[in-house]
Amino acid sequence: MRRLFGSVRARATLGATLVVAVALVAAGAAVLLSLKSNLMGEAGTRAERSARAVAAELAAGTPYDKLSGLDGDDGPVQVLAEKERVVAVSEDLEKISGTDSDRVKPAPSVAPRGDDDDDSDDHEESLEPGEIAGESTFRNGSATIDGDTEDYRFAAVEVETQDRGRLKVYAGAALAAEHGAVQSATTVMLIGFPLLLGVVAGVTWLVTRRALRPVEGIRSEMAAITASQDLARRVPEPQTHDEVARLARTTNETLAALETSVERQRRFVADASHELRSPIASLRTQLEVAAAHPELLDLNGAVEDTVRLQRLAADLLLLARLDAGERPGGAQVDLAGLAREAAEGRTGVTVDAQPVNVAGSRGQLGRVLANLLDNAQRHARSAVTVSVRTEGDLAVVGVADDGDGVPEADRERIFERFVRLDAARSRDDGGAGLGLAIARDVAVRHGGTLTAGRGPGGGALFELRLPLA
Repeated sequence: MRRLFGSVRARATLGATLVVAVALVAAGAAVLLSLKSNLMGEAGTRAERSARAVAAELAAGTPYDKLSGLDGDDGPVQVLAEKERVVAVSEDLEKISGTDSDRVKPAPSVAPRGDDDDDSDDHEESLEPGEIAGESTFRNGSATIDGDTEDYRFAAVEVETQDRGRLKVYAGAALAAEHGAVQSATTVMLIGFPLLLGVVAGVTWLVTRRALRPVEGIRSEMAAITASQDLARRVPEPQTHDEVARLARTTNETLAALETSVERQRRFVADASHELRSPIASLRTQLEVAAAHPELLDLNGAVEDTVRLQRLAADLLLLARLDAGERPGGAQVDLAGLAREAAEGRTGVTVDAQPVNVAGSRGQLGRVLANLLDNAQRHARSAVTVSVRTEGDLAVVGVADDGDGVPEADRERIFERFVRLDAARSRDDGGAGLGLAIARDVAVRHGGTLTAGRGPGGGALFELRLPLA
Protein backbone atom coordinates (compact mmCIF):
# COMPACT_ATOMS: atom_id res chain seq x y z
CA MET A 1 0.00 0.00 0.00
CA ARG A 2 2.87 2.35 0.83
CA ARG A 3 4.47 1.74 -2.57
CA LEU A 4 1.11 2.12 -4.29
CA PHE A 5 0.62 5.62 -2.87
CA GLY A 6 4.29 6.51 -2.79
CA SER A 7 4.08 8.95 -5.70
CA VAL A 8 2.70 12.46 -5.77
CA ARG A 9 0.42 11.49 -8.66
CA ALA A 10 -1.15 8.65 -6.69
CA ARG A 11 -1.64 10.76 -3.57
CA ALA A 12 -3.03 13.69 -5.55
CA THR A 13 -5.44 11.39 -7.38
CA LEU A 14 -6.54 9.73 -4.14
CA GLY A 15 -6.94 13.09 -2.40
CA ALA A 16 -8.97 14.62 -5.23
CA THR A 17 -11.16 11.52 -5.48
CA LEU A 18 -11.82 11.49 -1.73
CA VAL A 19 -12.68 15.20 -1.72
CA VAL A 20 -15.08 14.78 -4.64
CA ALA A 21 -16.57 11.67 -3.00
CA VAL A 22 -17.25 13.53 0.24
CA ALA A 23 -18.71 16.46 -1.71
CA LEU A 24 -20.91 14.14 -3.78
CA VAL A 25 -22.18 12.26 -0.72
CA ALA A 26 -22.96 15.52 1.06
CA ALA A 27 -24.64 17.00 -2.01
CA GLY A 28 -26.54 13.77 -2.68
CA ALA A 29 -27.80 13.61 0.89
CA ALA A 30 -28.88 17.23 0.71
CA VAL A 31 -30.66 16.65 -2.60
CA LEU A 32 -32.44 13.56 -1.28
CA LEU A 33 -33.52 15.35 1.90
CA SER A 34 -34.73 18.34 -0.08
CA LEU A 35 -36.55 16.12 -2.58
CA LYS A 36 -38.18 14.12 0.20
CA SER A 37 -39.19 17.29 2.04
CA ASN A 38 -40.67 18.86 -1.10
CA LEU A 39 -42.55 15.71 -2.06
CA MET A 40 -43.81 15.29 1.49
CA GLY A 41 -44.99 18.89 1.46
CA GLU A 42 -46.75 18.37 -1.85
CA ALA A 43 -48.53 15.26 -0.50
CA GLY A 44 -49.51 17.21 2.61
CA THR A 45 -50.98 19.96 0.42
CA ARG A 46 -53.08 17.43 -1.48
CA ALA A 47 -54.25 15.83 1.75
CA GLU A 48 -55.10 19.21 3.27
CA ARG A 49 -57.05 20.17 0.16
CA SER A 50 -59.15 16.98 0.43
CA ALA A 51 -59.66 17.43 4.18
CA ARG A 52 -60.83 21.02 3.81
CA ALA A 53 -63.21 20.03 1.01
CA VAL A 54 -64.86 17.50 3.33
CA ALA A 55 -64.80 20.01 6.20
CA ALA A 56 -66.57 22.56 4.00
CA GLU A 57 -69.35 20.08 3.27
CA LEU A 58 -69.69 19.30 6.97
CA ALA A 59 -69.82 23.02 7.81
CA ALA A 60 -72.63 23.37 5.26
CA GLY A 61 -74.61 20.67 7.06
CA THR A 62 -74.15 17.86 4.52
CA PRO A 63 -75.08 14.49 6.02
CA TYR A 64 -72.29 11.97 6.49
CA ASP A 65 -73.63 9.61 3.85
CA LYS A 66 -73.79 12.43 1.30
CA LEU A 67 -70.17 13.56 1.65
CA SER A 68 -68.52 13.51 -1.78
CA GLY A 69 -65.00 12.99 -0.30
CA LEU A 70 -65.86 9.55 1.03
CA ASP A 71 -65.76 7.83 -2.34
CA GLY A 72 -62.07 6.95 -1.78
CA ASP A 73 -60.93 8.29 -5.13
CA ASP A 74 -58.65 10.94 -3.57
CA GLY A 75 -57.48 8.81 -0.65
CA PRO A 76 -58.79 7.65 2.70
CA VAL A 77 -60.98 10.02 4.73
CA GLN A 78 -61.96 9.64 8.37
CA VAL A 79 -64.26 11.96 10.30
CA LEU A 80 -64.07 11.98 14.10
CA ALA A 81 -66.38 13.51 16.64
CA GLU A 82 -65.59 14.19 20.27
CA LYS A 83 -63.61 11.54 22.14
CA GLU A 84 -62.22 10.12 18.86
CA ARG A 85 -65.59 8.66 17.92
CA VAL A 86 -65.64 7.74 14.22
CA VAL A 87 -68.68 9.16 12.49
CA ALA A 88 -67.74 8.70 8.83
CA VAL A 89 -65.06 6.90 6.81
CA SER A 90 -64.21 6.36 3.14
CA GLU A 91 -65.75 3.53 1.19
CA ASP A 92 -63.88 0.23 1.26
CA LEU A 93 -61.52 1.43 4.03
CA GLU A 94 -60.31 -1.69 5.81
CA LYS A 95 -57.51 -0.47 8.04
CA ILE A 96 -55.96 2.88 8.98
CA SER A 97 -53.11 4.13 11.15
CA GLY A 98 -51.67 7.57 11.79
CA THR A 99 -54.94 9.19 12.91
CA ASP A 100 -56.49 9.58 16.34
CA SER A 101 -58.47 6.36 15.87
CA ASP A 102 -57.76 3.14 14.04
CA ARG A 103 -61.44 2.28 13.69
CA VAL A 104 -62.83 2.01 10.20
CA LYS A 105 -66.56 1.65 11.05
CA PRO A 106 -68.77 4.60 12.04
CA ALA A 107 -70.00 4.48 15.64
CA PRO A 108 -73.73 4.81 16.48
CA SER A 109 -74.98 8.34 16.43
CA VAL A 110 -75.39 10.16 19.78
CA ALA A 111 -76.85 13.51 20.67
CA PRO A 112 -74.37 16.35 20.47
CA ARG A 113 -73.00 17.73 23.69
CA GLY A 114 -74.46 20.74 25.36
CA ASP A 115 -72.61 23.93 25.99
CA ASP A 116 -72.21 23.04 29.68
CA ASP A 117 -70.12 19.92 28.91
CA ASP A 118 -66.94 19.73 30.92
CA ASP A 119 -64.86 19.22 27.77
CA SER A 120 -66.18 22.29 25.98
CA ASP A 121 -62.96 24.18 26.67
CA ASP A 122 -60.59 21.44 25.53
CA HIS A 123 -60.40 22.65 21.95
CA GLU A 124 -57.27 24.59 21.13
CA GLU A 125 -59.02 26.97 18.75
CA SER A 126 -62.44 28.57 19.37
CA LEU A 127 -64.67 28.23 16.31
CA GLU A 128 -68.07 29.56 15.47
CA PRO A 129 -70.71 27.17 14.09
CA GLY A 130 -69.99 26.58 10.42
CA GLU A 131 -66.35 27.74 10.77
CA ILE A 132 -63.30 25.70 9.70
CA ALA A 133 -60.01 25.89 11.63
CA GLY A 134 -57.29 27.82 9.89
CA GLU A 135 -54.45 25.53 10.96
CA SER A 136 -53.95 21.93 9.92
CA THR A 137 -51.85 19.19 11.47
CA PHE A 138 -49.99 16.51 9.53
CA ARG A 139 -49.04 12.92 10.24
CA ASN A 140 -47.67 9.97 8.36
CA GLY A 141 -49.52 6.71 8.41
CA SER A 142 -50.95 3.91 6.30
CA ALA A 143 -54.29 2.68 5.12
CA THR A 144 -55.74 -0.39 3.43
CA ILE A 145 -58.43 0.29 0.85
CA ASP A 146 -60.05 -2.59 -0.97
CA GLY A 147 -57.12 -4.86 -0.11
CA ASP A 148 -54.35 -2.43 -1.14
CA THR A 149 -52.11 -1.10 1.63
CA GLU A 150 -50.12 2.08 1.06
CA ASP A 151 -48.38 4.80 3.03
CA TYR A 152 -50.20 8.11 3.29
CA ARG A 153 -49.62 11.67 4.42
CA PHE A 154 -52.63 12.64 6.58
CA ALA A 155 -53.90 16.18 7.11
CA ALA A 156 -56.25 16.92 10.02
CA VAL A 157 -58.70 19.85 9.87
CA GLU A 158 -61.22 20.78 12.58
CA VAL A 159 -64.67 22.17 11.79
CA GLU A 160 -67.48 23.44 14.05
CA THR A 161 -70.89 22.29 12.76
CA GLN A 162 -74.33 23.66 13.54
CA ASP A 163 -75.85 20.53 15.02
CA ARG A 164 -73.07 17.94 15.30
CA GLY A 165 -70.52 19.82 17.40
CA ARG A 166 -66.75 19.87 16.77
CA LEU A 167 -65.55 17.40 14.11
CA LYS A 168 -62.07 16.53 12.94
CA VAL A 169 -61.52 15.45 9.35
CA TYR A 170 -58.55 13.30 8.40
CA ALA A 171 -57.72 13.01 4.69
CA GLY A 172 -54.73 11.18 3.26
CA ALA A 173 -52.61 11.56 0.11
CA ALA A 174 -50.65 8.53 -1.11
CA LEU A 175 -46.85 8.61 -0.72
CA ALA A 176 -46.14 5.87 -3.27
CA ALA A 177 -45.09 8.36 -5.95
CA GLU A 178 -42.93 10.24 -3.46
CA HIS A 179 -41.21 7.06 -2.30
CA GLY A 180 -40.69 6.04 -5.90
CA ALA A 181 -39.12 9.39 -6.80
CA VAL A 182 -36.76 9.22 -3.83
CA GLN A 183 -35.81 5.63 -4.63
CA SER A 184 -35.21 6.51 -8.29
CA ALA A 185 -33.00 9.44 -7.30
CA THR A 186 -31.10 7.22 -4.86
CA THR A 187 -30.57 4.58 -7.56
CA VAL A 188 -29.32 7.17 -10.04
CA MET A 189 -26.87 8.49 -7.45
CA LEU A 190 -25.62 5.02 -6.51
CA ILE A 191 -24.92 4.29 -10.17
CA GLY A 192 -23.72 7.74 -11.22
CA PHE A 193 -21.47 8.59 -8.28
CA PRO A 194 -18.98 5.72 -8.80
CA LEU A 195 -18.82 6.52 -12.52
CA LEU A 196 -18.23 10.19 -11.77
CA LEU A 197 -15.55 9.33 -9.22
CA GLY A 198 -13.86 7.13 -11.80
CA VAL A 199 -13.84 10.01 -14.28
CA VAL A 200 -12.45 12.38 -11.63
CA ALA A 201 -9.71 9.91 -10.70
CA GLY A 202 -8.76 9.37 -14.36
CA VAL A 203 -8.71 13.06 -15.21
CA THR A 204 -6.73 13.89 -12.05
CA TRP A 205 -4.22 11.15 -12.87
CA LEU A 206 -3.69 12.48 -16.41
CA VAL A 207 -3.60 16.15 -15.38
CA THR A 208 -1.17 15.42 -12.54
CA ARG A 209 1.04 13.46 -14.89
CA ARG A 210 1.20 16.39 -17.29
CA ALA A 211 1.75 18.89 -14.47
CA LEU A 212 4.57 16.84 -12.94
CA ARG A 213 6.34 16.13 -16.21
CA PRO A 214 8.71 19.13 -15.75
CA VAL A 215 9.46 17.91 -12.22
CA GLU A 216 10.52 14.56 -13.63
CA GLY A 217 12.75 16.42 -16.11
CA ILE A 218 14.35 18.31 -13.22
CA ARG A 219 14.83 15.11 -11.25
CA SER A 220 16.41 13.20 -14.13
CA GLU A 221 18.75 16.08 -14.95
CA MET A 222 19.79 16.39 -11.31
CA ALA A 223 20.50 12.66 -11.26
CA ALA A 224 22.63 13.06 -14.40
CA ILE A 225 24.48 16.01 -12.84
CA THR A 226 25.16 13.99 -9.70
CA ALA A 227 26.41 11.04 -11.73
CA SER A 228 28.65 13.15 -14.00
CA GLN A 229 29.71 15.64 -11.28
CA ASP A 230 29.46 18.35 -13.93
CA LEU A 231 28.18 21.37 -12.04
CA ALA A 232 28.15 23.47 -15.19
CA ARG A 233 25.00 21.70 -16.35
CA ARG A 234 21.58 23.13 -15.53
CA VAL A 235 18.10 21.67 -15.19
CA PRO A 236 15.46 22.61 -17.79
CA GLU A 237 13.27 25.59 -16.89
CA PRO A 238 9.64 25.39 -18.08
CA GLN A 239 8.33 28.41 -19.95
CA THR A 240 5.68 29.01 -17.31
CA HIS A 241 5.28 31.16 -14.24
CA ASP A 242 4.16 28.49 -11.79
CA GLU A 243 5.75 26.78 -8.80
CA VAL A 244 7.58 24.24 -10.98
CA ALA A 245 9.26 27.01 -12.97
CA ARG A 246 10.31 28.73 -9.75
CA LEU A 247 11.64 25.41 -8.47
CA ALA A 248 13.72 24.99 -11.63
CA ARG A 249 15.10 28.54 -11.38
CA THR A 250 15.95 28.07 -7.70
CA THR A 251 17.63 24.76 -8.50
CA ASN A 252 19.74 26.40 -11.19
CA GLU A 253 20.66 29.22 -8.82
CA THR A 254 21.70 26.62 -6.26
CA LEU A 255 23.77 24.80 -8.86
CA ALA A 256 25.44 28.07 -9.90
CA ALA A 257 26.26 28.89 -6.27
CA LEU A 258 27.54 25.35 -5.75
CA GLU A 259 29.67 25.56 -8.89
CA THR A 260 31.13 28.87 -7.72
CA SER A 261 31.83 27.45 -4.28
CA VAL A 262 33.48 24.31 -5.65
CA GLU A 263 35.55 26.35 -8.09
CA ARG A 264 36.57 28.66 -5.27
CA GLN A 265 37.59 25.70 -3.15
CA ARG A 266 39.59 24.20 -6.00
CA ARG A 267 41.34 27.51 -6.60
CA PHE A 268 41.92 27.87 -2.88
CA VAL A 269 43.49 24.41 -2.65
CA ALA A 270 45.68 25.07 -5.69
CA ASP A 271 46.82 28.46 -4.40
CA ALA A 272 47.39 27.09 -0.90
CA SER A 273 49.49 24.25 -2.31
CA HIS A 274 51.51 26.76 -4.32
CA GLU A 275 52.04 29.04 -1.32
CA LEU A 276 53.00 26.19 0.98
CA ARG A 277 55.43 24.69 -1.52
CA SER A 278 57.91 27.58 -1.35
CA PRO A 279 58.49 27.84 2.43
CA ILE A 280 58.49 24.05 2.80
CA ALA A 281 61.00 23.68 -0.04
CA SER A 282 63.16 26.49 1.41
CA LEU A 283 63.09 24.98 4.88
CA ARG A 284 63.92 21.53 3.52
CA THR A 285 66.83 22.90 1.52
CA GLN A 286 68.25 24.65 4.58
CA LEU A 287 67.91 21.51 6.67
CA GLU A 288 69.52 19.32 4.00
CA VAL A 289 72.43 21.77 3.67
CA ALA A 290 72.78 21.88 7.45
CA ALA A 291 72.79 18.10 7.58
CA ALA A 292 75.62 17.93 5.05
CA HIS A 293 77.48 21.06 6.18
CA PRO A 294 76.53 22.05 9.74
CA GLU A 295 78.75 25.11 9.55
CA LEU A 296 76.51 26.54 6.78
CA LEU A 297 73.26 26.33 8.82
CA ASP A 298 71.25 29.56 8.50
CA LEU A 299 69.36 29.27 11.76
CA ASN A 300 67.67 32.66 11.48
CA GLY A 301 66.45 31.88 7.96
CA ALA A 302 65.09 28.52 9.08
CA VAL A 303 63.23 30.15 11.96
CA GLU A 304 61.79 32.81 9.65
CA ASP A 305 60.61 30.20 7.17
CA THR A 306 59.10 28.17 10.00
CA VAL A 307 57.27 31.22 11.39
CA ARG A 308 56.03 32.16 7.92
CA LEU A 309 54.86 28.60 7.38
CA GLN A 310 53.11 28.64 10.76
CA ARG A 311 51.32 31.91 9.94
CA LEU A 312 50.27 30.63 6.55
CA ALA A 313 48.90 27.42 8.06
CA ALA A 314 46.98 29.44 10.66
CA ASP A 315 45.51 31.67 7.93
CA LEU A 316 44.48 28.65 5.87
CA LEU A 317 42.84 26.98 8.89
CA LEU A 318 40.92 30.17 9.72
CA LEU A 319 39.69 30.48 6.14
CA ALA A 320 38.65 26.84 6.19
CA ARG A 321 36.63 27.43 9.38
CA LEU A 322 35.00 30.53 7.87
CA ASP A 323 34.12 28.65 4.69
CA ALA A 324 32.62 25.88 6.80
CA GLY A 325 30.17 28.42 8.20
CA GLU A 326 31.69 28.98 11.64
CA ARG A 327 29.60 31.62 13.35
CA PRO A 328 31.08 34.23 15.67
CA GLY A 329 30.11 34.29 19.31
CA GLY A 330 27.76 36.82 20.84
CA ALA A 331 30.14 38.30 23.40
CA GLN A 332 30.42 42.07 23.93
CA VAL A 333 33.61 43.41 22.35
CA ASP A 334 35.01 46.91 23.01
CA LEU A 335 36.46 48.00 19.68
CA ALA A 336 38.36 50.92 21.24
CA GLY A 337 40.18 48.64 23.65
CA LEU A 338 40.75 46.08 20.93
CA ALA A 339 42.25 48.76 18.66
CA ARG A 340 44.65 49.90 21.38
CA GLU A 341 45.72 46.31 22.02
CA ALA A 342 46.36 45.73 18.31
CA ALA A 343 48.38 48.97 18.03
CA GLU A 344 50.43 48.34 21.16
CA GLY A 345 54.11 47.94 20.37
CA ARG A 346 53.79 49.09 16.76
CA THR A 347 55.90 52.03 15.64
CA GLY A 348 54.18 55.03 14.04
CA VAL A 349 50.63 53.93 14.89
CA THR A 350 48.25 56.37 16.62
CA VAL A 351 44.80 55.51 17.95
CA ASP A 352 41.86 57.92 18.19
CA ALA A 353 39.00 55.85 19.62
CA GLN A 354 35.80 56.28 21.59
CA PRO A 355 34.23 53.37 23.52
CA VAL A 356 32.09 51.35 21.12
CA ASN A 357 30.67 47.86 21.79
CA VAL A 358 29.76 45.26 19.20
CA ALA A 359 28.71 41.60 19.46
CA GLY A 360 31.01 38.94 18.08
CA SER A 361 34.23 37.03 18.48
CA ARG A 362 36.99 39.00 20.19
CA GLY A 363 39.66 36.80 18.68
CA GLN A 364 38.39 37.13 15.09
CA LEU A 365 37.86 40.90 15.33
CA GLY A 366 41.31 41.27 16.84
CA ARG A 367 42.65 39.32 13.86
CA VAL A 368 40.91 41.79 11.50
CA LEU A 369 42.55 44.80 13.18
CA ALA A 370 45.93 43.08 13.24
CA ASN A 371 45.72 42.26 9.53
CA LEU A 372 44.66 45.82 8.66
CA LEU A 373 47.53 47.27 10.69
CA ASP A 374 50.03 44.83 9.14
CA ASN A 375 48.85 45.88 5.68
CA ALA A 376 48.95 49.60 6.56
CA GLN A 377 52.45 49.44 8.06
CA ARG A 378 53.70 47.53 5.04
CA HIS A 379 52.64 50.34 2.70
CA ALA A 380 52.89 53.44 4.93
CA ARG A 381 55.75 55.91 4.66
CA SER A 382 55.81 56.87 8.30
CA ALA A 383 52.40 57.01 10.00
CA VAL A 384 49.29 54.87 10.48
CA THR A 385 46.11 56.19 12.14
CA VAL A 386 43.38 54.05 13.72
CA SER A 387 40.00 55.62 14.51
CA VAL A 388 36.92 54.17 16.20
CA ARG A 389 33.57 56.01 16.06
CA THR A 390 29.85 55.48 15.54
CA GLU A 391 27.64 56.35 12.57
CA GLY A 392 23.97 55.84 13.34
CA ASP A 393 23.56 52.22 14.45
CA LEU A 394 26.98 51.18 13.12
CA ALA A 395 30.43 51.08 14.65
CA VAL A 396 33.12 52.30 12.23
CA VAL A 397 36.80 51.42 12.53
CA GLY A 398 39.13 53.26 10.13
CA VAL A 399 42.76 52.32 9.43
CA ALA A 400 44.58 54.93 7.30
CA ASP A 401 48.20 55.21 6.15
CA ASP A 402 50.25 57.84 4.37
CA GLY A 403 51.45 55.59 1.60
CA ASP A 404 50.66 55.58 -2.11
CA GLY A 405 47.13 54.25 -1.59
CA VAL A 406 45.24 51.56 -3.51
CA PRO A 407 44.35 52.17 -7.17
CA GLU A 408 40.60 52.46 -7.60
CA ALA A 409 40.56 49.55 -10.06
CA ASP A 410 42.11 47.25 -7.42
CA ARG A 411 40.03 48.24 -4.39
CA GLU A 412 37.88 45.13 -4.66
CA ARG A 413 40.47 42.78 -6.10
CA ILE A 414 42.75 43.14 -3.08
CA PHE A 415 40.16 41.34 -0.96
CA GLU A 416 40.44 38.19 -3.09
CA ARG A 417 42.50 35.35 -1.71
CA PHE A 418 46.17 35.08 -2.65
CA VAL A 419 46.03 38.40 -4.49
CA ARG A 420 49.11 40.63 -4.12
CA LEU A 421 49.53 43.87 -5.99
CA ASP A 422 52.76 44.50 -7.89
CA ALA A 423 54.27 46.48 -5.02
CA ALA A 424 53.65 43.60 -2.63
CA ARG A 425 54.50 40.55 -4.68
CA SER A 426 57.46 39.52 -2.52
CA ARG A 427 56.40 36.59 -0.41
CA ASP A 428 58.86 37.61 2.23
CA ASP A 429 57.56 41.17 2.56
CA GLY A 430 54.10 41.01 1.05
CA GLY A 431 52.78 37.88 2.73
CA ALA A 432 50.59 35.28 1.07
CA GLY A 433 47.78 37.67 0.12
CA LEU A 434 45.35 36.28 2.70
CA GLY A 435 45.24 39.03 5.33
CA LEU A 436 42.66 41.28 3.66
CA ALA A 437 40.63 38.28 2.44
CA ILE A 438 40.42 36.99 6.02
CA ALA A 439 39.50 40.46 7.31
CA ARG A 440 36.59 40.83 4.89
CA ASP A 441 35.30 37.30 5.52
CA VAL A 442 35.29 37.92 9.27
CA ALA A 443 33.51 41.27 8.76
CA VAL A 444 30.81 39.61 6.66
CA ARG A 445 30.37 36.82 9.23
CA HIS A 446 29.76 39.53 11.84
CA GLY A 447 27.08 41.18 9.69
CA GLY A 448 29.33 44.05 8.63
CA THR A 449 31.41 45.31 5.71
CA LEU A 450 35.04 46.09 4.95
CA THR A 451 35.90 48.54 2.16
CA ALA A 452 39.01 50.22 0.79
CA GLY A 453 39.20 53.85 -0.21
CA ARG A 454 41.39 56.93 -0.21
CA GLY A 455 42.49 58.35 3.12
CA PRO A 456 42.72 62.02 4.11
CA GLY A 457 46.51 61.96 3.68
CA GLY A 458 46.35 60.45 0.21
CA GLY A 459 47.10 56.89 1.30
CA ALA A 460 44.84 53.91 1.73
CA LEU A 461 41.85 53.95 4.08
CA PHE A 462 40.20 50.72 5.18
CA GLU A 463 36.86 51.08 6.97
CA LEU A 464 35.27 48.28 8.97
CA ARG A 465 31.54 48.78 9.73
CA LEU A 466 29.77 46.54 12.24
CA PRO A 467 26.30 46.67 13.87
CA LEU A 468 26.30 48.11 17.38
CA ALA A 469 25.61 45.71 20.23
